Amino acid sequence: MKFFIDTANVDEIKKGIEMGLVDGVTINPTLIAKEKKDPEILIKEILSVVEGPVSLEVISEKKEGMCKEAEKLASLGSNVVVKIPMTEEGIKAIRYLSRNGIKTNVTLIFHPLQALIAAKAGATYVSPFIGRLDDISSRGIEIVREIHRIFSNYGFQTEIIV
Repeated sequence: MKFFIDTANVDEIKKGIEMGLVDGVTINPTLIAKEKKDPEILIKEILSVVEGPVSLEVISEKKEGMCKEAEKLASLGSNVVVKIPMTEEGIKAIRYLSRNGIKTNVTLIFHPLQALIAAKAGATYVSPFIGRLDDISSRGIEIVREIHRIFSNYGFQTEIIV
């Protein structure tokens, strides 16, 4: 299991790294906009600070658009992981991207079966939404345990990000 900090603030990222609590970073367009900097310059700065994976999110909803965005994002650095939503189009994109050597982080995971489908499609990481699961009275950490059990039992190399 890996711990990723969910921010685009370089100072917060550096602080987390100094504390030894950050295995990687996950960023979405809203977090980038919040920093009020040129997005490409900000992303390159984050990539230069973080040794581990940096998940950058696509905004397209169709496979073709996701794949085009993913290829552009992956070209920014060797530690880029592309965030893809857990949708039918997302699964198609994950399959294509994994076959083409682009690492993916599947978001919007609310159930162990979704994580299993993402892993089967070739996802590098899955990101269960623990907080949102807890908000709807599900036991988020129990779902993470179940995903881990499934991955272990079936030999999937996909990692879980919390």
